[in-house]
Amino acid sequence: MEYLVAGLGNIGSEYSRTRHNIGFMVLDAWAQASNAVFSTKRYGSIAKVSFKGRNFTLLKPSTYMNLSGNAVDYWVKKMGIPLENLIVVCDDLNLPFGTTRMKLGGSSGGHNGLWSIEDMLETDRYCRIRVGIGNDFSRGGQIDYVLGELSEEELAEMPSIIERVIEGIKAYSTVGPQRAMNAINTRHDKGKTSENEVTK
Repeated sequence: MEYLVAGLGNIGSEYSRTRHNIGFMVLDAWAQASNAVFSTKRYGSIAKVSFKGRNFTLLKPSTYMNLSGNAVDYWVKKMGIPLENLIVVCDDLNLPFGTTRMKLGGSSGGHNGLWSIEDMLETDRYCRIRVGIGNDFSRGGQIDYVLGELSEEELAEMPSIIERVIEGIKAYSTVGPQRAMNAINTRHDKGKTSENEVTK
């Protein structure tokens, strides 16, 4: 079974440690752990990994965040996969740092990458995994915040957050969406599943 996992971010070393690049961070870690190498393809960089008979194409769009939909739409069509086999990983200002939430469908929540994908696909009926980055910025400071680098403390927490996301994707492909959501939809402060977060 084939899946497309799109991690959202911006290309360029200057963005590699920024909050807006958490999607890239997840895919880089997964590829490295699987000894997979990204290669430059149309609209992005691609790597291939597998798990229990499932094949995952990891996509890091080269379109920059606001045009992520161009890359995702192209690869969904090229691979010929159903939208239920598309998983998008991105950051989220509306969640506390480290919170992870998987959801099928829903609004973009103001995220330009998700908005672009929904615009190109003409639907929101795909799986997205949002990783909380918090919103500790003053009025008008959103752009500087999301394009700002993670703190050393936050970077130290990223490996466990990334592992949770990857395990959630694997669970989505093997045991189904509901059980995967039960596993990944955790509150960072207690590390426990919140029923409210699962059903939202």
